[in-house]
Amino acid sequence: MPHHTETSTVMTANPSTRSLRLGTRPSPMAMEQTARFAHAFRTRYPHIPLDIVTITSEGDQHRGPLAQIGGKGAFTRRADEHLLDGSVEATIACAKDLPGPHDRKPGISAGAVLPREDVRDALVLPAGHPPATLATLPPGTRVGTSAPRRAALLKALYPKLVAVPIRGNADSRLRDLDSGVLGADVMIAALAGLRRLNLADRAAEILDPTLWLPASGAGIVVIEHRTDDHATGNVLTPLTHSPTRILLDAERATLAALHGNCLTAASAHATLNPTADLVTVHAVVLDSEGGTPIRTTTTGPADQPDAVGQRAAQQLLDAGATHLLGTRP
Repeated sequence: MPHHTETSTVMTANPSTRSLRLGTRPSPMAMEQTARFAHAFRTRYPHIPLDIVTITSEGDQHRGPLAQIGGKGAFTRRADEHLLDGSVEATIACAKDLPGPHDRKPGISAGAVLPREDVRDALVLPAGHPPATLATLPPGTRVGTSAPRRAALLKALYPKLVAVPIRGNADSRLRDLDSGVLGADVMIAALAGLRRLNLADRAAEILDPTLWLPASGAGIVVIEHRTDDHATGNVLTPLTHSPTRILLDAERATLAALHGNCLTAASAHATLNPTADLVTVHAVVLDSEGGTPIRTTTTGPADQPDAVGQRAAQQLLDAGATHLLGTRP
């Protein structure tokens, strides 16, 4: 496991040792993915000291719905500040938790992208709850989620159930669910996250991604750096899983072109055909009221993922998606 340094005691990097300070949230899931990256980093660069700096986000501290403090940005703002002011050289996060480029301060770039894990969501029941699926839960069951995408899918696919906002990171949500204080009867969680916590057995139902559409960036861990810090970028780039980087760039380009916000219910999921060297983006803007979603599928050269993603977004906008993009209360 990496050595941990509290943010308040960060020391200035020593140029002679080319040390790298990596900022991460202190949650168990964040520390697990940080440990995996640290192993890969130290294997490739045994001569470069790696200092892990814990940064507690607003999302970790807030006890209400994330929408009250800016949605996804609640998990990244403080890390971005530490990165941009030079307190750390890099930060690590789940790609699905990153706001779009239009919702962040400029000057941050993805340096390393780790191999994609499972993109699917799962239904999680309280400990001791009898087996159940979303389809068999009784009407009025409160399903906890803070994701507009999940809430919209629930309304469209299972209108008898009620989406309710929940707070905290994944492990605290699970504890609150089991102790009956979450404010929800069941919850939806990312399967990849459950696996990182060694809790995959808590998945009562793994949801079909062709119906229950994945989050953009699902299952992808990203290490970011300042755009003008070329030295750090050069160190991180060789640790990138190139096929996953293509998928991430295509999905992020779609969301960026849609200019959605923390209330946007949308999914952009990319797939790669390495034989034909093509990337395909399956993009959807959902109706928060459960109405008909607007969908598109776009394919293009794998070496132009940004262009493919932007084209998918434009097709959605041309089809009338603008009125669904975060405009419904």
